[in-house]
Amino acid sequence: MTQWIQDFFSDPIFTSTSTNNSLWINTGLTIYMVAWTMVLSIVIGIPLGIGLFELSRARNRAARIAYQVLGFIVNVLRSFPFVILIIALLPLAKALVGRGTGPNAAIISLTIAAVPFLARLVETALREIPAGKLEAVEMMGASRFQVIRHVLVAEALPGIIAGITTTTIGVVGYTAMAGTVGAGGLGDLAFRKGYLSYNNTVMITTVVVLILLVVLVQVVGDWAARAVDHRAKG
Repeated sequence: MTQWIQDFFSDPIFTSTSTNNSLWINTGLTIYMVAWTMVLSIVIGIPLGIGLFELSRARNRAARIAYQVLGFIVNVLRSFPFVILIIALLPLAKALVGRGTGPNAAIISLTIAAVPFLARLVETALREIPAGKLEAVEMMGASRFQVIRHVLVAEALPGIIAGITTTTIGVVGYTAMAGTVGAGGLGDLAFRKGYLSYNNTVMITTVVVLILLVVLVQVVGDWAARAVDHRAKG
């Protein structure tokens, strides 16, 4: 047993300093892609989700049409298989970052895949707020900005954080798929050094690291959601 453990950890992925072969460098690349994707997704996705919710409540026809068009675009992007999406977006990534492969190029596709998913989760969280509470605040003369800031976001914050957590976990999985088309990270390591080379050590190790990342994200997300949930505190 001891010999097996020694043989397992003597694999080059644990000792290599090469970007292509090192477990630690590729784990860092995966975290880098996930972190930047989520920053961009939060900046774009949360306002988009709020916009979808506001348009869905509007009574004028123009707003209704805008909601249908925007909702259709969001649904189309959500339904696209990510492997196909990242290949289709290679020209866009190359135009924006100068190359079609690598972690920075993958972030473009990861963000475009994550934003509509997060936006729908934010919209769903906002729909769970009792309509009577919104109407009461509006009748008191609050502006739309005040309603959005002090009621919508405040009341839906636990659900929004849960949506961010779910999206982050999805993005971790997306990075693994992106690795198969040259994005780098754990997916690339598992595909090249594990699958193509029939190396079970690499496959097992990358799967374990990805599971640990997902568990860590879920634990932190659950803690943050509980911390801001005034209903749970009550």
